[in-house]
Amino acid sequence: MTKVVLLRHGQSTWNKENIFTGWTDVDLSDRGIEEAQKAGVALREAGLEIDIALTSYLKRAIRTLWLVLEEMDRMWLPVDTDWRLNERHYGALQGFNKKEMVEKHGKEQVRQWRRGYEIRPPALDPGDPTHPSHDPRYRHLKQVPSSESLADTLNRVVPYWHEKVIPLLKRGQQPIISAHGNSLRALIKHLDGISDEKIMELNVPTGIPLIYEFNHQFEAVNNYYLADEDALNSAVKEVANQATVTKQ
Repeated sequence: MTKVVLLRHGQSTWNKENIFTGWTDVDLSDRGIEEAQKAGVALREAGLEIDIALTSYLKRAIRTLWLVLEEMDRMWLPVDTDWRLNERHYGALQGFNKKEMVEKHGKEQVRQWRRGYEIRPPALDPGDPTHPSHDPRYRHLKQVPSSESLADTLNRVVPYWHEKVIPLLKRGQQPIISAHGNSLRALIKHLDGISDEKIMELNVPTGIPLIYEFNHQFEAVNNYYLADEDALNSAVKEVANQATVTKQ
């Protein structure tokens, strides 16, 4: 049975500060480094055979992958980077604290921006120096986003899956995909056939490998995290509560 490892990067510096990150290229926090290393140890101890590594253009996912491969003694594996695995672009929310946005815009509006399927956050001004149109890594793209919904993210992740990942599986290779909360949510939605409504409830924890198993038709037939139930539930709850405002 073919397996694919999905891994959300370890905690980033902006995850730690509870800031909308999107395409902003922040690095891992100290905790994020530890999470990535633990993920590599878990994969090694589980005996997962990995043949190729896939990741985004963002350093938090790339560095997570490096640390995982180091722990697995697989740093020699080929690595393919692709912008389509990037986090969804959070538009003008990028750089702002999530709880402060709840206080300003309301809990339900921020919930829709974070977890809704088709709703885009306010667009980032193309003249803003942080807009990806000014970033040389995206200069080959005909059009770069100023904001993305999860649906927009799915519309780039699913073609990537069919163009890049399925051919690997057909050749008998088992990849690891080091990506982001929303690019992985989009992929999981596609693999598991999750409805537009139910996807709002899905939270992907940082730094915990998610193993998918596929049949001969490359349909997902099983998935599981490499973590005990208590640790997994705690990590998922932390992600879910990022935009929760505690009343004083």
